[in-house]
Amino acid sequence: MDRLILTPAARREAILQLLRSARETIILSMFRCDDFAVVDEVAAAVKRGVAVRVLITLRARGWRQKLRDLTALLESIGADVRPYKNSLMKYHAKYIVVDDGPALVTSLNFTRKCFESTRDFLIFSDNPDIVAGLKTLFDNDYNAPDSALPEITYRLIVGPDHARRRLTELLESAQKTIAVMDHRVTDPRILAILKEKQNKGVPVRVIGETRTDGLIAHGRMILIDQKTAIIGSIHLSPPSLDSRREIALVTEDAPIVTELYDYFENLARHEANIMNLWAIEPPATQEDEDDEEEE
Repeated sequence: MDRLILTPAARREAILQLLRSARETIILSMFRCDDFAVVDEVAAAVKRGVAVRVLITLRARGWRQKLRDLTALLESIGADVRPYKNSLMKYHAKYIVVDDGPALVTSLNFTRKCFESTRDFLIFSDNPDIVAGLKTLFDNDYNAPDSALPEITYRLIVGPDHARRRLTELLESAQKTIAVMDHRVTDPRILAILKEKQNKGVPVRVIGETRTDGLIAHGRMILIDQKTAIIGSIHLSPPSLDSRREIALVTEDAPIVTELYDYFENLARHEANIMNLWAIEPPATQEDEDDEEEE
């Protein structure tokens, strides 16, 4: 069973409730966190005997000292914190697993900005394969970050291991429609696939920045044929596809896909929200998105 959270007003409490539900273990994959309610719930979990492990990025723009301070704070309250130290990729995955579920895969950071002001997506799942897959990913990155990722469920797309291949396959499989919310659709090969689909009569629409909902573009979401949704941290850009640890979840849960489609359509009614992909000049070099202010 999957559950979707869209509205900013519901985000913080949904995450706090997830942390409160833990009885034995929490694994927390973190890029940024400046919301003390989250830290307080981690502290409360430790106090009631929950073993908390945290994987945290080594690099985020303007956060060099903040990351050191955050690591020290989490360690001081009893969490086992480990900076991600893979020598070949940067860390950008955002997920939580408590006990044997539920799990959360999200595009947001655990920050006041993302709890209040961004367009982001949270998907909770009790599916045993999702829970097991995230635990396998976490253990791999926590204990042996330079090793190859073991096989996990097809419902999890992990970058850079198979993000490009899986997303290419999903986009190429589209027969009716492709709808994307992503403010960094810049990868030349992905753009070529989208253009080919458009030329073959499959409508392709992409929303990046919008002028109508008042929220800051941050989340990433892909809808294929109104039956498959992909939510997570992965941009359709070269750095995100090829050189960062990312995670996205694939769902075909009909109520969730319908809710996301309706959300997209509500924004797509305003033509100014639809990007002109074919006017995009691919970047000459891979932009270092991990340095962006709120990625």
